[in-house]
This record gives sequence, structure tokens and C-alpha cells, in this order.
Amino acid sequence: MKNLTPAKIVSTLGPATNNEEMIRKLYKAGVTMFRINSSHGDIETHANTLKLIRKVEKEEAAIIPVLLDLQGPKIRIGQLETPIQIKSGQILMFKHTKTYENGIIPVDYKGISNDVHPGEKILIDDGKIQLIVEKVENKIVYAKTLTSGEIKPRKGLNIPGSTGSIDILTKRDLEFVDFALKNDIDYLGLSFVRNKEDIKTLRRILDKNNSPIRIISKIEKPQALANIDEIIENSDAIMVARGDLGIEIETQKVPIAQKTIIKKANIARKAVIVATQMLESMTENPIPTRAETSDVANAIIDGADAVMLSGETATGKYPVETVCLMKKIAQDINNSKFLQNNCFPAEIQTEHGKTEIAIALSIADIIKNMPKIKGIAAVTATGYTPALISECSPSVPIYALCHDIKVCRVLQLYKSVFSVLIPNREIKLDKQSASTLNEFLQTNLGLNKGNIVIITGSMPHMMSGASTNFLKIHEI
Repeated sequence: MKNLTPAKIVSTLGPATNNEEMIRKLYKAGVTMFRINSSHGDIETHANTLKLIRKVEKEEAAIIPVLLDLQGPKIRIGQLETPIQIKSGQILMFKHTKTYENGIIPVDYKGISNDVHPGEKILIDDGKIQLIVEKVENKIVYAKTLTSGEIKPRKGLNIPGSTGSIDILTKRDLEFVDFALKNDIDYLGLSFVRNKEDIKTLRRILDKNNSPIRIISKIEKPQALANIDEIIENSDAIMVARGDLGIEIETQKVPIAQKTIIKKANIARKAVIVATQMLESMTENPIPTRAETSDVANAIIDGADAVMLSGETATGKYPVETVCLMKKIAQDINNSKFLQNNCFPAEIQTEHGKTEIAIALSIADIIKNMPKIKGIAAVTATGYTPALISECSPSVPIYALCHDIKVCRVLQLYKSVFSVLIPNREIKLDKQSASTLNEFLQTNLGLNKGNIVIITGSMPHMMSGASTNFLKIHEI
């Protein structure tokens, strides 16, 4: 239990870090989960990266979840021999075609002429080029430029609110889903989610293969904001993906969207990650801006379970330093008076009976009234109880004791939860097991004789998967 910082850190691996030495350094610096980005590289490269992560996990006696992020239906400009210089006020033509001919700019999205309408915006190259649709004729989209610049080949194209006919999983995505099914992946990131049906499309594939892989829905489109409640309900976790979201909606609306999504995910007990440009300047510089430091801190204060690094650790010059600084920010916030601990959201939801939520509420109250409590030992088979307790942002660690390595990895993403793999599935709460538990708590969790912990689980067999039905205040 080397890293007990409540807020978790997700690190994207790339050319700067996808080797064993750097993966080990990043883990030791404070990384909780590694992200593999399928938008770049091939399956063979990512398979080797995954192998290295699992090697480090084994040698460090760690529990390290892995997120495979699907590229999703990213729309791009087609191939151009040279960039196209444009001026504000020009009328440009776009069509689903392969080559640039007769002044028509190629787009790789076959539904573009069906999905756009006059008056709607088209954004190119992360919004650097902005256009307004004038008309659609003969499957050609005519749009007036609002900005000057140049259109480069293979740059991204966003049509905010108008991608209804696009398939959520591309051929490339399906290949990576198959890779995930055959390899040791814990989470799949589903890009450009619009509604619950997009999630169900991936869920059906996972269910058909009896896969325990969890789905992280990435919120980066206005349709997702409109359907956020059903998306959260049908997802295992949520990512506030501020890159494309900040292009698809007005940038000044992103902070409110972020806070709203975090609050709703907390209420629904779904882990939530805040991502994109968190410490962006550290890609090139050894220290961040003050604004970036505040951004990370505010995401944690808002209730994010995890904060994510993208280019900072994938291609940056200071990946380890970036993780160390992010960990320091998280630690300082956790130790400050600004983070409200031991208090559930008033609207907390639970699909099970009232017993579990009553126990969780009681645990929060006990910690507030007994400052000598050192931790919570939640014995679990499914991960339900530790995830539930996590939502009160406890001021002490939640040790999730579980026999299933896949469940252990999934739980690592939740704030304040630290998984411990227990080989023996049958744990009973009797005089003999209490003695064994005392020894375990001291040897494995660094607790001492006389420390007080809360133990919770289901009786009589504590790791049976039955509903949580007891708690015990236990002195080691």
C-alpha cells in the first residue's frame, strides 16, 4: 500500500513512456491506471505495452488497471496534396469522397450530406477553422468560412450536434475490442457517445463474450450532455473529455458541464475522470501554469475520482515530474479544509436495498465522530460496497479486500479505494479469523496494534457476493 492518495491518476502511455523503465517510474511516482490510446499505433505495439504493464504489476506486487481508449468515429478531412489556403467569407465545398477534385474538399464521413443543415457550424482542426453551412445539394455541402487559415490533410472535422447517422464503433474500433476481449484489459473508453444506445452497442459485444470489461463513456458531444442521465445510468464510469467537448460546445460552457457531470456521476455512484490539458504546459516545461494547478485541484474538489494526463506523459519531456506534481496537488487538496469528507451527496442513488446505504451512511458518521479510525476494511466479491462508500469521500482509506483480480483493478479507479487481493475466497468472521485479520492488517496495510478500523461485508461468509449486512468497529 505505497500510494494512498485518495484522488487517482490516469497516465496515457506513448512514445515517451511505453517502455518498462518509464512504466515502472510512472507507477512509483503515483500513477493508478495506465491508458492505451488506440488512435495512435497498431495492435502489436499496444500488445507489447500491455505486456510490460503486467510485468511491472507482477514485479511490484501491485494492482494496476488498464484503460484501452477506442478512437471512435472521428471525422477527418481526406488526403490533400498540399494545404488549402482560405480566407474569411469564402464558400467551400465538402463531400464524402477520396480525393480533392474540382474544388471539392474530401471528407471521410459518408453521412456528412445527410447530417448537416443550413445554419449549423462545421469546425476543422480543433476549431481553428470555422464555417457555417449555407446549403446541401447533390450530396455536396456548401459552407461559408468564418476564419482565415489553411486546411491541412487528415485534420479532424467536428459537426456539433449533427452526427446521427454515424456508427459508434468503426472497423478499427471493433478490431481493438476484439484485442481487449483476448487480452488483459480492464476498461474500454467509448468515444463520442451520444446516447444509451451507443453504450448498449458495445455492451452487447462484451456480454456475448461473457467479458468483465467495464465501459467508460467519454462525454465530448452536445448530444451526450442532453442525454447525460441515461448515459451515466448505462455506463460503468464516465470521462469528461474536455478536448472534443470544448470544440463541440462553446468553450466557456465546459466548466459548468464538467461540474454538472461530476455531480451527477457522484450521485449515481459511477467513477468519473476529468481529462485533457490538465498540466498541458508540462509537455514542454518542467513546471505548470498556476491556472493548470488550479484546474487539477478544482476537478478533485468538485468530486472527480481521477484526473488524467494525455500528451503530458505520452509525448512530453517531463512525464515523471508531471505525475509527481499531480500527486502533490491531490495530496494537498485532500489534506485541506476545502475537500468535504465523510458526507454523501444528498441524492445518492443505490439500486439495491436500504441496508447497504444505511451501513454506508453509518460508516461516514462513525468516521466523523471517531477521529481515531484509521481505515475501512470492506470485504467484497463484486466491489459494490467499496464503490458506494467511496462516494462519501472518507477521510480514511477504504481497503477493498477481494479475491478477484479483475474486480480489484476496477475498484482502483474509485477515489479513496485501495484494492487488496485476497487469495482465499472463504473468509468468516469468527475468533480465529479475527486473529488472522489482525495479523493481515498489520502486515499488509501498515496498521499497528491498537489502531481502530471499520470492517464491513456480508455475514456469515464475508466474500460471498451477498448483500452487505454488517459493520464492526475493530481494534487491532
